[in-house]
Amino acid sequence: MRFKEILEFSLINTKNLHITVYSILMVFLIFIIAEILIWTLRRIFKKRIYPKPNIDIGKSHTIFQLLKYFIWITTILLILQTIGIKITFLLAGSAALLVGLGLGLQEIFRDIVSGLIVLFERNMKINDVVEVDEDIGKVKEIGFRTTKIETRDNIIHIIPNSKFITGKVVNWSHIQKLTRFNVDVGVAYGSDVRLVENVLHDCAISHKKVAKKPDPFVRFNNFGNSSLDFQIFFWTDDSFYVENIKSDLRFEIDKKFRENKIQIPFPQRDVHIISK
Repeated sequence: MRFKEILEFSLINTKNLHITVYSILMVFLIFIIAEILIWTLRRIFKKRIYPKPNIDIGKSHTIFQLLKYFIWITTILLILQTIGIKITFLLAGSAALLVGLGLGLQEIFRDIVSGLIVLFERNMKINDVVEVDEDIGKVKEIGFRTTKIETRDNIIHIIPNSKFITGKVVNWSHIQKLTRFNVDVGVAYGSDVRLVENVLHDCAISHKKVAKKPDPFVRFNNFGNSSLDFQIFFWTDDSFYVENIKSDLRFEIDKKFRENKIQIPFPQRDVHIISK
């Protein structure tokens, strides 16, 4: 048997499908070329685009994702054409299938459409710090159907894209780099409130991750049931790990309060006994 005859040997031959040894080899070749193209694009984007400070990482990732999906769609169409499947027949069959599975695929389609909106609108980008469903994390990957975020505990959450479109999402990185936070502090009645103000301000300004401009400030918030209530407000560009900054401030505040003999009260209740 000659080589040409081997290539033309028919494996499957039906009305809508014709597969030969040649078509199988072509399918593998098309698949390998697609993989090489995607690998090459990934290297180009990582080495030549991502390191440049004037290139937006989120925009580069979006372009790469769209190119990758375009390559795969083209690859699938070429493979179908190679094995003799007519696109019109496939579309007709797919339409009938989607009608039957419409209810089951409804959520998936909504997530895919939401993914397209996220990629094109770019309200959320790679490395943005976002809060969704009370979970805070860094965006690691934006796909067509799901988005991966990494929490402060280094746990990867895979979230359907529809949540970023229909739900309430806070993007801590979207508006500006510096974000304001606060720590609540209560002191005992009779404390020198100006001394408390100065101590709180010094604790905030001395932390290396607290911005010096705008200057942290102290608010005398209220006369509480058991304490004089204060808040220390500060700005930082490390919003992802701000809970660690707050913890550092509380340690420092407790230390400085002890040095300055400022008491942090505990809840108290006076009981008056009336004798008859």
